[in-house]
Amino acid sequence: METLDQKTAIKGGEFLIKETKASEIFIPEEWTEEQKMIAQTCRDFISTEIYPRLDEIDSMKNLAIVPQLMDKAGELGLMGASVPEQYGGFGMDFNTSMLIAEEFGKSYSFAVAIMAHTGIGTLPILYYGNEEQKTKYVPKLASGEWKASYCLTEPDAGSDANSGKTKATLTEDGKHYLINGQKMWITNGGFADVLIVFAKIENDTNMSAFIVEKTFGGITMNEEEKKMGIKGSSTRQIFFNDCKVPVENMLSEQGNGFKIALNILNIGRIKLGVGAVGGAKGAMDNAISYANERKQFGTTIGSFGAIKHKIGDVAAAIFASEAAHYRAGQNIDDACADMVANGMDESQAKLKSTEQFAIECAILKVHGSETLDYAVDEGVQIYGGMGYSAEAPMERAYRDARINRIFEGTNEINRILIIDMILKRAMKGELDLMGPATAVAKELTSIPNINGHDDDSIFAKEKEVIRNLKKAGLMIAGAAVQKLAAKLEQEQEILMNLADIMIQIYAAESALLRSEKVLVQEGGSQRSDIYIDLARIYLHTAVEKCSWAGKQAIYAFADGDEMRMMLMGLKRFTKVDPYNLKNARRRAADHLLAKNEYIF
Repeated sequence: METLDQKTAIKGGEFLIKETKASEIFIPEEWTEEQKMIAQTCRDFISTEIYPRLDEIDSMKNLAIVPQLMDKAGELGLMGASVPEQYGGFGMDFNTSMLIAEEFGKSYSFAVAIMAHTGIGTLPILYYGNEEQKTKYVPKLASGEWKASYCLTEPDAGSDANSGKTKATLTEDGKHYLINGQKMWITNGGFADVLIVFAKIENDTNMSAFIVEKTFGGITMNEEEKKMGIKGSSTRQIFFNDCKVPVENMLSEQGNGFKIALNILNIGRIKLGVGAVGGAKGAMDNAISYANERKQFGTTIGSFGAIKHKIGDVAAAIFASEAAHYRAGQNIDDACADMVANGMDESQAKLKSTEQFAIECAILKVHGSETLDYAVDEGVQIYGGMGYSAEAPMERAYRDARINRIFEGTNEINRILIIDMILKRAMKGELDLMGPATAVAKELTSIPNINGHDDDSIFAKEKEVIRNLKKAGLMIAGAAVQKLAAKLEQEQEILMNLADIMIQIYAAESALLRSEKVLVQEGGSQRSDIYIDLARIYLHTAVEKCSWAGKQAIYAFADGDEMRMMLMGLKRFTKVDPYNLKNARRRAADHLLAKNEYIF
């Protein structure tokens, strides 16, 4: 298996067939002082402006409160972090914008409003608008003077967004488009000044995108939706009735809307994932604090092994997810820098670099959102009866978390996309899966290599486990493609099983690389020792999940000798040395309980 020697060597999806050195990834422990100050600014804003008003925000009695808070965030520069300076922003790199998204992930409903505005509301204009459009709209969006929303979903067009029925008809004088149709689940719909609206022109197969100002007229909307969670987020159905949009407000070219939607959603997915990581950290802060305060049987519940088990396991999941997000974020930054150095326009480079890592974006959307769900679920359990009470913070966190597995494409759709993108890149020759898959197939009939690789590092055995998990994924994917061919795309259960293997590989490898890099930098510090525990805890979790998913996939399409051979191979490729996970969880939990917060 090839090892990377430079950051720019890897492409999206290649983690499956290449090894990455710990020295070549970015880890959160490497934030600069400036980036730490930005994160602290976000935390201070949330602590002073958001948390004291959570009930007021969720009540929706004052519909002006969220846009007013967005104004304040804009004054601090938090709305335009990734916008170039020439358009009124700070021109920060992708990973810094990810850090801001992570911090705002702790702000409950407000997170939805600000992330929709800065992401899917602003970026289509920034990346696809012409100079006149960017000059007119982006500075006001970056400052927060204007608020944005993204109008894609329709009653009959959710995951299949391109099947939307909203129409745009050119007027006789050729100066305007009349937009007619209905959009639903529109975040910020109740107060947005600018709407990115997707509609089909005449009989076009693909949508076009338009910048629509609310003042154009012909726009009406229903009352605010009543939702399970994120109650303070404005969510409306919006109706367009001969909404008159100047022709110069078309984004990009006619029929390019579907491409715009897909590429912007790539960014939205990884930003949602890292925001979910932030939310998970916030949930754990509360759970750890409560475990230190709540007493039962004469002692704090944090002293009980059952509670330490929960804290240690959730901490490992958050640790892995965070490592994976910033690993991918740096890959995107590095790819963008290379493209710009080779003469590509910066806006185009930002789009292309994210598109290059669309597989990782989908992986992280799933992993981040499911890590958050795990964290809040265990958080409720740690709180016990109080976890179910609206008087305590975990009830809100539990309800608000659930939408993230649906936002930006359901996790089922994203799982299917992961494998679809990997296979399409392989067919185009952009990703060499055939060679490694063939090598794994030959290895199944050979004598196992009991000596492993020439590696004497502390994680030598764990790295061998990761190599074998990759072999398991390649073995099953290769056999499924060979046996099912074009029918594989209809076998969604198998695709999701394969995706689960890829997701776990990426997260587990990222956790190991993060731990190894800290270990190299710090030696045998307390933090590096705890990081070793966290990486090993997560690796064992990943192995179990890969084994289960692999069996489900093999059972679904193989039989006879082929099934027996593959199950033997899966057993070989999902072995991991025993490790006292109970003690590892206790060490991690004790460290967090002593600090009274999630501090990794």
